[in-house]
Amino acid sequence: MATEQPTGANARGHTPVRVAATGDVHCARERTKEVEAALADVSDRADMLLLAGDLTTHGEPDEAAALAAICHRLEIPVFAVLGNHDCHAGRPTEVIGRLEQGGIRVLGGDSATIKVAGQSVGIAGTKGFVGGFAGSSHLSDFGEPALRELYRLAGCEVEALDGALREIALCQIRIVLLHYSPTGDTLVGEPPGIWTFLGTDRLAAPIVEHEPDLVVHGHAHVGSFEGAVAGVPVYNVSIPVMRRGYHTFELSAQERTAATLR
Repeated sequence: MATEQPTGANARGHTPVRVAATGDVHCARERTKEVEAALADVSDRADMLLLAGDLTTHGEPDEAAALAAICHRLEIPVFAVLGNHDCHAGRPTEVIGRLEQGGIRVLGGDSATIKVAGQSVGIAGTKGFVGGFAGSSHLSDFGEPALRELYRLAGCEVEALDGALREIALCQIRIVLLHYSPTGDTLVGEPPGIWTFLGTDRLAAPIVEHEPDLVVHGHAHVGSFEGAVAGVPVYNVSIPVMRRGYHTFELSAQERTAATLR
């Protein structure tokens, strides 16, 4: 369960883990002071920071370097996935390199595990992709090769998320970090005609199967903050939606063993 208010130690004696999340930072040299101010107190308010894609404005390496310099000064671990803006210039490898130079761990269909207050926290991260939702337009594996290629790429993202969640199956706290949305709940407010380009419910399948504790994404600038996939809380942490620099969640540890996994 994710909450925003401090609750002290939980019933098992664990201190809740504080997770700050934000998306669509769109960093550039001319926006450095704005981004720095938005994250100024995050090290005091959270145990880690998640960046849900669109880290840069146009996907230029110097934009990534500007964000990396800001995050390098933070006192907490930072994890990120890329967004569509970060791929615009066709230089995602360089963007990732600059981000990692600043200590940002970029996830691309894989996972990371850290210890916070003696608790294991697993983050499964991938960009996600387009495709649509039930009740709106749905791309299918049919027709022109270009459209079928979009369907295939979305499938690769789904498989990557499933694999990453399997890697963190026994972590006490499990988080999914995406750019594109896995549910229409957090797209409400966006024109229905563009939902196909804001995410796909195909990403929901691994979430339903593995039941992580929290899912965060960005991309939908005028969507809705809160939604769910089969009871799993999903939050759209795009800065334009939140109207603040980041949101902090508190997560309680769950004891898991191989016997409890489905």
